[in-house]
Amino acid sequence: MQKLYFAALSLVSLGLGVVQPVSASESDKWQYEVTPYMLFAGMDGKAGVRGYTADIDMSFSDIWDNLDMGFMGLFTARKGPWLFGLEGVYMKLESDGSSSFTGPGGIISGDGKLDVTASLYVYQGSVGYRLLDGETKVDAIGALRYTRLEADMDVKVAFDNPPFDDVSAGVSGSDSWVDAVAGLWVSHPVSDTVALVGYADVGGGGSDLTYQLIAGVNWEYSSGWTAKLGYRYLSWDYEDGGTVWDVSASGPYLGVGFRF
Repeated sequence: MQKLYFAALSLVSLGLGVVQPVSASESDKWQYEVTPYMLFAGMDGKAGVRGYTADIDMSFSDIWDNLDMGFMGLFTARKGPWLFGLEGVYMKLESDGSSSFTGPGGIISGDGKLDVTASLYVYQGSVGYRLLDGETKVDAIGALRYTRLEADMDVKVAFDNPPFDDVSAGVSGSDSWVDAVAGLWVSHPVSDTVALVGYADVGGGGSDLTYQLIAGVNWEYSSGWTAKLGYRYLSWDYEDGGTVWDVSASGPYLGVGFRF
């Protein structure tokens, strides 16, 4: 029932996976980078609210067709071995579609026609420290991530199980939680302008478990400008008060960073 309520999360990039590594020994002056980005991800898993759950299997094209507006950006600041990051994500979806669902305890099931407006807000603050500053560079990362979901839905349900009658209803809901995550970021140069990068993190708090894996390449094609391309896998396991978000999202990401 909540397939589109949670669809925007498959576009979210969490952590510092698109940051251009800068040697801590280069300068003790503050160095800054701004990176707008996009994650071209599909998603699968299970999501629900108020005891109703639905299976999710959406490609990126399915989600893109329903995107009304959105913004994703990451700001980082480095001084010596220390790295600080602030990320903001806003997504809004407007769509109608149909979905099968299961009711509380699996007692009832049916097909629903949904008109949905859903908004997603993600704010994350991160702190990193350079552990290894040779040819291969390694940063330890810690972060707090706040996620808030809001949705307004007009639902028309046709039940499979008599004696339940078909129903129409307007439903509004929201949920939010905070997770703490910890991870490692690794970079290894293959030329003066190109570096291979990898990142992994794991955490929880509001979620029972959340983690991600990243592999990519950063190309400094002009002084201060870096193109960032790779593949990202994200997973969440959240359940509280009838809200279920047990979903993984994966796909390529693309970003452009400006360092100053």
